[in-house]
Amino acid sequence: MNAVPRIWPGDTVVCIASGPSLTREDVEYCRGKARVIVINSTYTLAPWADVMYAADEKVWRWHKGAKDFTGMRYSLTRFSERYGVTVLRRGVDTGLSLNPRSLNTGKNSGYQAINLAVLLGAARILLLGYDMQRGPNGEEHWHKDHPNGSRSPYELYQSFFPSLVEPLKAAGVEVINCTRRTALTCFPTMALREALCDRQVAA
Repeated sequence: MNAVPRIWPGDTVVCIASGPSLTREDVEYCRGKARVIVINSTYTLAPWADVMYAADEKVWRWHKGAKDFTGMRYSLTRFSERYGVTVLRRGVDTGLSLNPRSLNTGKNSGYQAINLAVLLGAARILLLGYDMQRGPNGEEHWHKDHPNGSRSPYELYQSFFPSLVEPLKAAGVEVINCTRRTALTCFPTMALREALCDRQVAA
């Protein structure tokens, strides 16, 4: 059974989702200042990221296996293996999995990426692109709609995140929401440049 290696003990990790407030400038600012996990199509803004996470096989299919991405790849869907992706076991919907072979889901990839960052060893996690709401013009993401035209049930997604708060605290992991425009209120907020000021990834 596949397992996540604890290779970033004590590191700061930025999890970058695809909310409509995400900017290319913010993504690029993270480069070299922290470990980076990109979620779904956001890998196209950061092909240099450390990890790409996409729970569903269809995302890998839409991007033809993301062949230009050279970092680690994780998913929860068995069929993703055909694209060279490490598939983990699907845990329960709430809380935090400390089992390196599984991720608790929150029914959304942004939640799962936080769990993945913890398993990789993160002590501090910054959230970017975690809008958890549509943009001012009704847009779902910073990019065009997905090929299948799917819509995100943001209120449902939001309802799961509070179940992470106490387990993260118990694990000694700090989470800060650096998203420019967010409806996710269970984590403290901070401007990205303040959160990453004077930081650099250790060699």
